[in-house]
Amino acid sequence: MKLNRTLLVSLLAALCLSAVSCGDKEIPIIKDGPEVPAGSHGSGNDMVIYELNPKLFMKGSAFNGISDRLDEIQDLGVNVIWLMPIYQEGSKSSVGSPYCVRDYKTVNQDYGSLSDLKALVAKAHSMNMKVIFDWIANHTSWDNTWITEHPDWYTKDGSGNIISPAGMGWNDVADLNFNITAMRTNMIEAMKYWISEADVDGFRCDYAEGVPADFWTEAIKAIRSEKKDAIMLAEASDASLYGCGFDMLYGWDYQSKLADVFNGKSSVTKLYESHKSEYSGLADGKERMRFTTNHDKSMNESAPVQMYKSERGAMAAFVIATYMGGVPMIYSSQETGYAQNLSFFKFTAIDWNANSAYTDEYQKIMAAYHETASVRGGDVTLYNTGDIVSIYYPDGLFVAVNTKGEAVQVKTPMERAGDKAEDMMSKTSGTIPSALSLDAYEYKIWKIEK
Repeated sequence: MKLNRTLLVSLLAALCLSAVSCGDKEIPIIKDGPEVPAGSHGSGNDMVIYELNPKLFMKGSAFNGISDRLDEIQDLGVNVIWLMPIYQEGSKSSVGSPYCVRDYKTVNQDYGSLSDLKALVAKAHSMNMKVIFDWIANHTSWDNTWITEHPDWYTKDGSGNIISPAGMGWNDVADLNFNITAMRTNMIEAMKYWISEADVDGFRCDYAEGVPADFWTEAIKAIRSEKKDAIMLAEASDASLYGCGFDMLYGWDYQSKLADVFNGKSSVTKLYESHKSEYSGLADGKERMRFTTNHDKSMNESAPVQMYKSERGAMAAFVIATYMGGVPMIYSSQETGYAQNLSFFKFTAIDWNANSAYTDEYQKIMAAYHETASVRGGDVTLYNTGDIVSIYYPDGLFVAVNTKGEAVQVKTPMERAGDKAEDMMSKTSGTIPSALSLDAYEYKIWKIEK
């Protein structure tokens, strides 16, 4: 994967000092927009992740239900499936969280059997999709066998009592003590078990910043001794974790700024700055995962159609997160426009065909994403065009997205006006107009003819 430099450029002075007239309406152009120093961003990869929550599929045989939907998942342009925790859940003091692990080497029987899981992974591989498992290193359930067999593997208070992770409010789990070499060794062996037993392609590591960095260095080295190209994703923002061997970290700040833009709490310029900051100084092969939602956001805050004001707003935000750079991630259900909070603590039946036009639009966006992989190279330019996010790749891609729930018109950056281009959504050819005139939350994805 190749990373490239990002810079934020202001419009030429002639553009910045003018306005576009639209009938009787005078449309302002951002003046004296600040320039953001160069950063880097990942435009040279084609990885698309699908976070798959088994509790949104059939109870008792979720693995088989997921297998039955792999074609539809792949139609979204997905080539990496991230399975949320598939392990046996604890019951003592439980709140139903899959992140409360009773046995790292046993599957959750509510999802199916080990054979079902292995068949799912094998089918995904046959379709050229990779599969990564969620890994929970910081803590276990209170009825994990380690509690009784190895109580010294856990963090204790002054009275010798095992405690939950400090300050987190996670009373359903017990905190592991990473000063204990035997515990670390056993955990790494459990991770390697899934590589040998189920041929898993890597791990998304939960609360990675809550675990000592030297453990991740040791674990990733061991994992890659088993599978040299293992994908390692950290649920973390701290860029120092790249030094442990992680390929990818979360774009937490970027997602927060993106939501703020759509809710009138921040500006497009601030979003650009977040993008630059998250990629600043990263080495080749290092990435940020970009998303509009995930299991935490969907449960604890709101569904995308609420967070980004409407179905159209959620779609516009998804286009921005996908095309500005990084590795796009889709959380299972967002492609249906699901409108309510989704708890990952309980099974929830999703009608995957309830909003077929919306799902089809996701497919078209991601088809265009893959079709433009060859032109998403070079130094990306992020134009100051007010409430419209304007993304340009010099090898031939221009994306414009209205972040407002009302029509907006601004001058097209001078360098792009008049470019001959194909509209990747309508598959029609034409010329990029001199003014970007976009309806509420409308977007355009143009492949420029060279």
